[in-house]
Amino acid sequence: MGDDAALIDRFLEMMAAERGASRNTLLAYRTDLQGAAEIVGGLSGASRDGLAALAPAWAELAASSVARKSSALRAFYAFLEEEGLRPDNPSDILPRPVTRRPLPRILSTQEVDSLFALIAAKLEGDHPAPLDLRLSALIELLYGSGLRATELVSLPRRALAADQPFLILKGKGGRERLVPISDRARAAVAVWLPHVPVDSLWLFPSGKSHVSRIRLYQMVKALAAAAGIAPERVSPHVLRHAFATHLLEGGADLRALQSMLGHADIATTQIYTHVDSRRLVELVNRRHPLATMHHRRVDGEASAP
Repeated sequence: MGDDAALIDRFLEMMAAERGASRNTLLAYRTDLQGAAEIVGGLSGASRDGLAALAPAWAELAASSVARKSSALRAFYAFLEEEGLRPDNPSDILPRPVTRRPLPRILSTQEVDSLFALIAAKLEGDHPAPLDLRLSALIELLYGSGLRATELVSLPRRALAADQPFLILKGKGGRERLVPISDRARAAVAVWLPHVPVDSLWLFPSGKSHVSRIRLYQMVKALAAAAGIAPERVSPHVLRHAFATHLLEGGADLRALQSMLGHADIATTQIYTHVDSRRLVELVNRRHPLATMHHRRVDGEASAP
């Protein structure tokens, strides 16, 4: 296994430089590759038969975990072959489990309203607490713009210009996208901004850096619990899902939503369309030209439209 560490480093450098893999993706790949190396006794010289030992070793794992590990190994061996570091690619023996993309957990508009009602109650009075102003700005941006948690907590202090209802973000894979910012969110940030130290690099500073993803997660859970919503149903990512779902329910275009969410593949965005199926059926029944026509029954009498 002596060569594995250096080869894994080279592979991850390629993934970062050429494919724009995020830090979390790189960490997951490293963990998966190192774990597989321990099972087969090293990856660099592993044979096809040697890799066959991985399937029984992964037998108790969820299909999604097996698919992720197999994907990491296939990419690794494709890299070795392309670089001339191996004459073959033995990864075709790896399992290819059939996985279904899980449907996103969502909140109803009434539940989201209850979160904002609680925040509004916290801000009543002439001198609301600065931490409540911060919470207001965070939740307005999270739900109102569909930001990822990491994108939100790491926003620069001057990310939002007073005269521009949008910001430009660099998200997963280094892809830039334009994110519209609602008037409500801009107003919430404007009220919070005077409480941010003028020398801070971040819009939401904490210590020597910015608010962490874990801290944001905790704040969202606490807000949900206080609003009477089961905390396990709510997270920053669930609010991002709610943003997407509720926009679609309001008639948003799927391509526009893909752009706002920063999805490289529209298939990722299409997962939100399941929640709109009932509205689409109602739309067809109400607006389709055939909806107003009388049906002719087989006994020759007309039925009601």
